[in-house]
Amino acid sequence: MKILEMAHTTVPLLLMFFLSTLSSNSSFQPALVLEMAKILLENYCFPENLVGMQEAIQQAINSGEILQISDRKTLATVLTAGVQGALNDPRLTISYEPNFVPVMPPTLSSLPKEQLIRLVKSSVQADILENNVGYLRIDRIIGEETAVKFGSQLMGNIWDNIAHTSSLIFDLRYSTAGELSGVPFIISYFSDPESVIHIDTVYDRPSNSTRELWTIPSIVGERYGKKKDVIILTSRSTTGAAEAVAYALKNLRRATTVGEKSAGGSVKVQKIRIAQSKFYITVPVARSVSPITGQSWEVTGVSPNVHIIAKDAVAKAKSLLAIRNSIPKVVQRISDKIDQFYTFTERVPALLQFLESTDFVSVISEEGLAIRLNQVLQTVSEDPRLTIKYMPEYAANVEEGHEHEKVPDEPGLLTEYIDTLLKVEILPGNTGYVRFDRFVKSAELEEVMAKKVWVPLKDTANLIIDLRYNTGGSSTSLAIILSYLQDTSQKQHFFTIYDRTQNSTTEHNTLPKITGPAYGSKREIYVLTSYYTASVGEEFAYLIQSLHRGTVIGEITSGTLMHSKTFKIEGTNIAITVPFINFIDNNGEFWLGGGVVPDAIVLAEEAVDHVHEIAEFHKGLNSLIQGAGDLLEDHYAIHEVALKVSKVLVSKWADGLYRSVVDFESLASQLTADLQETSGDHRLHVFHCEVEPESLHELSKIPTAEEVGYIIDALFKIELLPGNIGYLRFDMMADIEVVKAIGPHLIKSVWSKIINTDALIIDMRYNSGGYSTAIPLLCSYFFDAEPLHHLYSVFDRTTTTMTEVMTIPQVRGQRYGSSKELFILTSHMTGSAAEVFTCTMKDLNRATIVGEPTTGGSLSSRTYQIRDTVLYASIPNQAVFSAITGKMWSFSGVEPHIAVQANEALSVAQKILESRLLKRVQGKQ
Repeated sequence: MKILEMAHTTVPLLLMFFLSTLSSNSSFQPALVLEMAKILLENYCFPENLVGMQEAIQQAINSGEILQISDRKTLATVLTAGVQGALNDPRLTISYEPNFVPVMPPTLSSLPKEQLIRLVKSSVQADILENNVGYLRIDRIIGEETAVKFGSQLMGNIWDNIAHTSSLIFDLRYSTAGELSGVPFIISYFSDPESVIHIDTVYDRPSNSTRELWTIPSIVGERYGKKKDVIILTSRSTTGAAEAVAYALKNLRRATTVGEKSAGGSVKVQKIRIAQSKFYITVPVARSVSPITGQSWEVTGVSPNVHIIAKDAVAKAKSLLAIRNSIPKVVQRISDKIDQFYTFTERVPALLQFLESTDFVSVISEEGLAIRLNQVLQTVSEDPRLTIKYMPEYAANVEEGHEHEKVPDEPGLLTEYIDTLLKVEILPGNTGYVRFDRFVKSAELEEVMAKKVWVPLKDTANLIIDLRYNTGGSSTSLAIILSYLQDTSQKQHFFTIYDRTQNSTTEHNTLPKITGPAYGSKREIYVLTSYYTASVGEEFAYLIQSLHRGTVIGEITSGTLMHSKTFKIEGTNIAITVPFINFIDNNGEFWLGGGVVPDAIVLAEEAVDHVHEIAEFHKGLNSLIQGAGDLLEDHYAIHEVALKVSKVLVSKWADGLYRSVVDFESLASQLTADLQETSGDHRLHVFHCEVEPESLHELSKIPTAEEVGYIIDALFKIELLPGNIGYLRFDMMADIEVVKAIGPHLIKSVWSKIINTDALIIDMRYNSGGYSTAIPLLCSYFFDAEPLHHLYSVFDRTTTTMTEVMTIPQVRGQRYGSSKELFILTSHMTGSAAEVFTCTMKDLNRATIVGEPTTGGSLSSRTYQIRDTVLYASIPNQAVFSAITGKMWSFSGVEPHIAVQANEALSVAQKILESRLLKRVQGKQ
């Protein structure tokens, strides 16, 4: 028998509770305590908490630490407090009862048949409520034996009347007695026969036995099954076997519990006399552990899903069932709306299938139903526009669409109307400014707008389009305005709209002919937004970014445009919003609504001032981008790649892809992304720094005599592992001059202690690199002096020279040699010079690499200033070529021979080495 694991309470703690409750002038009965301890050891259902208790108490008694308590009732109270406090179990009580007469209640099986039938029937009530809701009240859970005897009679008189109801209220509020053996019978009626379910495990301490409770494959009568709703009612009086029923059905997600938290009873409690005294101890002798939760209802009770006072539980259950009965209709109506209107038609079948198969057992309110349905739709559709909400104040269906205003036909009225929609100015610096408060479409309107907008602004240096007060209008007007912002000689696709209700697809492109002068595609456009920018105003801002035609400055837009219809589900407070239009940009991307995030997020009222700052920055943008390309061509290790990347940067600028850049920081980020994407080299990096980086003029510092010991202690760690395996960890690659300076101390305090090992593990998992100048020296220690070995070749772009790197003929101290096993541990942090050392030893088959792929760092990168600005580029200027193949090493990192997690690399390397060394020893015998 396996006793379930629980937190151990130490015996000294239990004894401390006994002693701490005694006063200094009291007396004590040591024999009584020893007998009590014996009873606990033999009967308490958590014996693992009592290990060593009896011996500890005896030792305390012998030492004279336990005093005398003369008053017996006081003694009982003291012992109860001590036991409960130490074992944290309120069921353990000691009482002094000189007149107690044990009474054994008759078992049900011992009662006459007629009396037993009356007792069973009186403890069960059944009824059928309105809407075909069954009501079953059980005040006593009958045991297995009784159920076998009278199951058929109970079926005919009670169960058959409610088996065919649509749902069931199962009332356990008054169930205070019963037998645990009857629990599987009840649970079985609410499960399917195909697979039995393990519902409880009961450990009985006196017999030291464990019994598992499973559902029964064959039962008398018809099952209620798993589909129909069951509500279990509980109260503070619900205890024992009824709690086991409620706990199992709740955690099997087969029933919803409503009412009060149950009593928190016990499987089995016994009152045992302590020796021949008048003292009695009440002990829980059995315990329950649910295989479903790993916990129990004992002591803590069963917490209901819906908390309400017991007397109101039936009414609450009825209202809850009404909600649950409405779920199929609600789901069907939601499915109908999705099927009829949802614009992503290819996603509809999966959505409908998922809705049909969703488990709503946890739903206990209309609001909860809305939340659950919304979770389903969001998970499957991944469309933030398709939503379900609980909206008690919602009154009518709303269709979100683009408003179409009636435009006046009479010329005078038309001019006045236009004056209310827009404002045109020329700001200092020859910056054009036009404010659109709405977008409307009309042939006459286009002609008037051409005269009022595009003619006055045609010769400005750049243009501000102010949408901070724009609340919408007509989407069809967008293509007109965008056409003025393109070159008339080129056809440009702007966007596509698919309307599910019309089953139509409309493409919006540049107009073949515009009325006024085109503004063209070369000059800069700055679009201003605010939190109030909505509907078509948001579409325009989105398209300006998507087309790379301008820079958006201001606040995130309202995010209210969803191209959707909203419907209230009849008879509920639930509403579904269904997108019926897809807005597809020029790149084929679907815009799923939400606010447009500006390229420069600033307060709306400060947006115009920021335009002037950003426009000034944009004037020098081309020069900075070309400057980055020039540095790459001059210094990047692979010249043909540098030429390609430089051309791509200029091309992207010409295509407007740098219009989203608004300052040095965002330019650094964009340049880094473009450099890495085009070259495939993640080592290329542009950064923004207000002060000149130290790396531009960094020189290695020779340590003083006082610093040498500190450096060695900080950088190196050595250990002798079992099997005479050496372990060497160092976390930085020092410059050769530093290595020479600390060399004598390094040989003495580090190298000499591992030189005579049979194998060596070098740990580079935490070494992010440093200087490459000491790599030849380090490698030389693991090869013989003769012949010299070609390690690798280095091409330096700065000097356009190729250098062969060789081992060194003379080294300080003893070499490790070329024959002993060498393992190198790596991680994703291993980089730069540490990576070169690792790759060299792998390339020359001198070491086994264990761990993770390395970072792919550079042998040498230098930092260069871009023009005379605060931008700097880190550019790898050296390429490393294999001494074996002559090919350039990949900068994607070193792949280990044995790939494991970094934290497992050492133990894996140890095991392999121990095995190899053992085989070598056995081979010599």
